[in-house]
Amino acid sequence: MPADSTPEPGIPGEPGTKGPRRRAKGRRRKPPAKGRRGLLITAWTAAGIVVLGGTGVGYVYFKLNGNLKSVDIDHTLGADRPVKVDNGSENILVLGSDSRSGSNQELGGGADDGSARSDTAMIVHVYEGRKKAGVVSIPRDTLIDRPECTDPDGTTHDAASGVMFNSAYTTGGAACAVKTVESLTGIRMDHYLEVDFSGFQKLIDELGGVEVTTTEDINDPDSHLDLKAGTHQLTGEQALGLVRTRHGVGDGSDLGRIQLQQAFVKALVEQVRDIGLFTDPKKLYDLADTATNAVTTDSSLDSVDALMSFASGLKGISASKMTMITTPVQYDPADPNRVLLDQAKAQQVWDALKNDRPIPKSATEGTATGEAKGVIRP
Repeated sequence: MPADSTPEPGIPGEPGTKGPRRRAKGRRRKPPAKGRRGLLITAWTAAGIVVLGGTGVGYVYFKLNGNLKSVDIDHTLGADRPVKVDNGSENILVLGSDSRSGSNQELGGGADDGSARSDTAMIVHVYEGRKKAGVVSIPRDTLIDRPECTDPDGTTHDAASGVMFNSAYTTGGAACAVKTVESLTGIRMDHYLEVDFSGFQKLIDELGGVEVTTTEDINDPDSHLDLKAGTHQLTGEQALGLVRTRHGVGDGSDLGRIQLQQAFVKALVEQVRDIGLFTDPKKLYDLADTATNAVTTDSSLDSVDALMSFASGLKGISASKMTMITTPVQYDPADPNRVLLDQAKAQQVWDALKNDRPIPKSATEGTATGEAKGVIRP
C-alpha cells in the first residue's frame, strides 16, 4: 500500500486539516514520515482466534508458541502501580501499532528503521461473569501529562506535560503506554495486547473479509477507500483503509475515525463468533498462525496455553454486550487538532470501571464526538 500523500491531524510536526498548531511541552520528537495510520483489533478478537490454535498438538503447538512476542510489563513498572481490584473484573490495554519494519513499512510508509508508533488505544474492561465488556477508546491527539518512563533499552525519560497521548509509546514502548494509562485513570491494567498493520490486514483476509453496511458514501483517497452507501464484504486492505480514514467522514478528526473503528470492531466480533471455523482445520491453523505472528502480549499471556485460558473467558461476549465509548474530551480551544480530557466526565468513567459498574450515559453527554457516529450500521 503506498504512503498517503497528505498529512493527517494528530501527528506532531505536520500541518493538520484545520487551525494553527502549537508546540506541545516536553521532549521534542522528530517529525515522523507521512502516511502513518492507526488500526485496531480487540483483545478477544485476536485472542479468540489464537485459542483456535489450541486444537492442534505437537508441531503446531510449538510453532504457535514460537510466533508469540511479549513484554514484561510487571518487571519494568515494578510495584509503583494502582492496586489490582479483586472484584472479578479484568482490564486490558489494547494498542494498534504501525511498526516501521518488514511488511509494515509498505503499509505505513517511510523508512524501514525498526521504529513504531501506537495510533489506536483502547481500555477493554471485562466485567465480572465474563458476559459483557466496556471499551474506552483514548484519542491519540489527547494532550496529557506523561509520567517518567524507562524505554526497552533502559534509558529513563523525564516526565512531560502537555504532550500527545500516543507519544508515550514512542518514548518508552509498551511499558510506558501502560504506565501512562494507569497514571491517567488510576486503574491497573491486568493485560496488554498489541496488533500491527500487517497482522490486522492479514487477519481480515484470512477470515474471508468482514461484512459492514455503510449509511453514506465514504471516499478518502488518502486511505485508498471508496465505498458507496450499502453493504460491503471488506478485504483486509479495505478494512485497514476504513479504520484509518479521517477525511472520508465526519469532521476529519481522530474522534470521527474512532467512531468508525468501534462500529467495525463490533462487526468483526460477530463474524469471528459465527464463522464456524472448527469445520476447516487448515483455515483454523492459518488464522492461529497469522494471529500469533501479529500480536505482542504481556509476559503473562506469552504462551498458547495462557492465551487459550484467557480467550476462553472472553468468547461469550457478543457485540450486543459491548459498550463502546470514547474517553470524554473537548477540542482544545488553542488548537482544534488536539483534544483535552474533560476531567469531571472522565472521572465518571474511571470510577465506573474501578467499581465494575456500567459506564453512565452522563459521562459522554456534551463531549466531542467527531460527527461520524452512525456511518456504519450494525
